[in-house]
Amino acid sequence: MQGPNEKFSHLSRLASINEMMNSSDVRLLRHMLNNLSPGDIADQIESAPPKARRVLWDLVDRELEGEVIGELSEELRGEILSEMESHEVASLTEGLDPDDIADILQQLPDQVIPEVLQAMSIQDRLRVERVLTYNEDTAGGLMNTDTITVRPDLTIDVVLRYLRRHEEIPDITDNIFVVNREDTFLGTLPLTKLLTASPNITVREMMVTDAQAITADMPDSQVALLFEKNDWVSAPVVGADHKLLGRITIDDVVDVIIEDAAHSLLGLAGLSDEEETFASVKRTAPRRAVWLGMNLITAILASSVINIFEATIEKVVALAILMPIVASMGGVAGSQTLTVVIRGMALGQISKNNMRWLLSKEFAVGALNGMLWALVMGGVAALWFNDPIIAFIIAAAMAINLISAAVAGTLLPVFLKKCRIDPALAGSVALTTVTDVVGFLSFLGLATLFYS
Repeated sequence: MQGPNEKFSHLSRLASINEMMNSSDVRLLRHMLNNLSPGDIADQIESAPPKARRVLWDLVDRELEGEVIGELSEELRGEILSEMESHEVASLTEGLDPDDIADILQQLPDQVIPEVLQAMSIQDRLRVERVLTYNEDTAGGLMNTDTITVRPDLTIDVVLRYLRRHEEIPDITDNIFVVNREDTFLGTLPLTKLLTASPNITVREMMVTDAQAITADMPDSQVALLFEKNDWVSAPVVGADHKLLGRITIDDVVDVIIEDAAHSLLGLAGLSDEEETFASVKRTAPRRAVWLGMNLITAILASSVINIFEATIEKVVALAILMPIVASMGGVAGSQTLTVVIRGMALGQISKNNMRWLLSKEFAVGALNGMLWALVMGGVAALWFNDPIIAFIIAAAMAINLISAAVAGTLLPVFLKKCRIDPALAGSVALTTVTDVVGFLSFLGLATLFYS
């Protein structure tokens, strides 16, 4: 754990690098940059404007490049890799874990991947090829093939002597995996038991036989949930035949959790999770334009509903003043429900069994809030315009829209997911359309009935 002085020194180095970016002392900048951890170097590169990123990357020492590029965002990593030769990529991957190498290779053009693999050692190539056979969003794509295995009939003394023959054991090793002669996974031997057990007893007597293994085709989001529920540090990965393929460690799972959180956060604003703070205008503008275009279409749809009641609005000017209130309240209520439901889906909490209960709960919440704020707004409108009819109209429209927003916020994510559309990206746009159309239709429709 860092002390206060160490933390201050670390922050000072980061601040100094930011200042040095505007200076001409390249040698000092290189020295300061390469004294940081790979993660901090990556942060410095990502926090720099596009033109300065390339300068900083060129200053990174060769032996650090592999670790640094693994910490960069997927898009920035792809930009750097696209400018490198095959032998340079192969050199960069030396010493990296197979899962990290696979992440790098998956961002290269298909014709370049064989060239990079050919430039690797045979052992590294076989390990990476095993990971590459799985989708990057699955347990197989996350796993590391660097594992320590033992047989159940060995004594603890033999296992300890076997471990001492290794110069080092893989990082984040909390369990040794027990397999038979066919590499079928049998259980785990925790290091805490290994270090305290009598040397003469066998692994079979000490191993945990009910240890859960993860199948290679399991989605990475489910893997993250299992780690969270079971407080795992590492977990074995097996194939369909239950043979041990590798292991997943907590550091890879943290990356998945951060990526999912960023995806959900940016998705609610209609942005791709590839959106970078310091991405160039050329890259950023087209991506945002797509969703702005979709939002414009939905806004035109809502405006066309208003246009239907043009004559009513001309008669009662107060309607134009109160319209935004109905749509705004529905939009906020719907967003609250939508966010809760998308989060529940991401955590795997929502299923067919509890969907009806969730819908009835959100309907009840929408109805209660609808009646509460309908009464409040009805009273405000009555005092504002001295017209009990318009007070009733806005109160009824607000209650209708808040209930509709709750139902739409619950059902839309489920419907979009069934249509294989990402709810985090499309949910807010679809919900805004529903709340605007229902809000305007109910408010102006009731006004037409009462004032015609």
